This record gives sequence, C-alpha cells and structure tokens, in this order.
Amino acid sequence: MTTFTLAQHDASFAHLSAADIAAHLQALPEDKRSDVLSRLETEAVVEATEDFHKGALISTPLGNLGTATVGLLYRKRVLWLVLLVFGNLFSGAGIAAFEDVIAANIVLVFFLPLLVDSGGNAGAQSATLMVRALATGEVVMKDWLRLLWRECFVALALGITMAVAVALLGAARGGWDISMVVAGSMLIIVLVGSLIGMSLPFLFSRLNMDPAVASGPLITSIADAAGVLVYFGIASVVLQL
Repeated sequence: MTTFTLAQHDASFAHLSAADIAAHLQALPEDKRSDVLSRLETEAVVEATEDFHKGALISTPLGNLGTATVGLLYRKRVLWLVLLVFGNLFSGAGIAAFEDVIAANIVLVFFLPLLVDSGGNAGAQSATLMVRALATGEVVMKDWLRLLWRECFVALALGITMAVAVALLGAARGGWDISMVVAGSMLIIVLVGSLIGMSLPFLFSRLNMDPAVASGPLITSIADAAGVLVYFGIASVVLQL
C-alpha cells in the first residue's frame, strides 16, 4: 500500500487512473509532529472531486486539471452552459412581460440584480447543505417534509432580516411605495429561493440522479427567473400598474 501525507505534493500520482488510486492508495493525514490523525481513502477524495465538478455543472470529472487540454475543458463545460442560456430566457421573458411596470417606475431596475442575486445565493446555500447531508447520510428521502418545514422558518427569518435592510434603501431611492415593493419582494424571493435550493437535491435523488447537480448555476438560474416574476408581480400590484 502506498501512502503519503497531506503536505506531500501529489504530482507523482498524476499518471495513475482514478481506479488505480482508489484501489491501492490511501492518504495518512499527519500533523506538524508527523502524528497520524486519521486515514483518508483516496476513493473518497476522488468522489468529493467529482461532486465539486457536478456542483459546477461540469458534465464529467476532468481528471488532472493541470494537464487538461482546451478541447477537453470546452467539452466538459459547454453542454450545461448552453442549456442554462436557454433557461435564462425565462428571466428575459419575465422582464419583457412587465415592460409597462418598468417604464412607469424605472427605479425598479436598480433593485433587480440585488433581489434576484439574493434569491440565488439563499438557494445555493440551502442546496449545498442538503447535497452534503444526503451524501453523508445525515438525511434521507423520508426527511424531506420535516426539513421543508424547518427551511420555511429559517428562510422567513433570513428574508425578514434582508427585507429590513433593503427597505431603507428602497425608501431612500424611490419613496415608501418602492420600499414596500422591495422589502416584500426580498422576503418572498429569499423564501422561494431557499425552498427551491433545499428541494431540488431531494428531487434529483428521487429521480436516481446525483443531487450534486442541483447546486450552483442551476439553482441560480431557476431562482433568477422566479425572482423576476415575484418582484415585478408585487410591483404591479402595490403600484397598481
């Protein structure tokens, strides 16, 4: 059995396949005194690397990134990016559907990136936590409903906190009507984004797909489209446009 410490550079293993590494190699993490802390099987490291790649919507593991060719990097990344381009058309369609609302209150555009990014960020946080919990066995499919209710309360608390913060900015930029729109939108967008991010990993697991796919760019794209509809929908009601 070949061993190495975490401080040791792994270039000497670059010629080995992932299967060879998983079969023969184990890492022995050591502290500064060279005391062994625990044993880390390389198979787990390989799996963790694959999860990182899937979380970034890279179709299959890249292998050694340092020696990867331009063509390989392109092929691994292009599929999901092209799909997300078409997915983001829903955000554009949502904006186009509310052209009159935007024209009457151009100040709304100022808050759009802030709001949709907040929803995407909240969703990405929730997805990351769930993907990790599913991978380690901390949660299973039957826990979904219980965790959904818990996520509702967490997301509401986060949304209220963020809504208070942007309400003052909305009042300063466009008056109290705009403040109400921005604050209400922030609350709902963070709630929706968090629930989407928490639920998608379970959905992928139910479909026998890797839940690691349900993170990062995918969550952000879905949350962006939902955020646009929520924001301008609330604006049209509150501002009576």
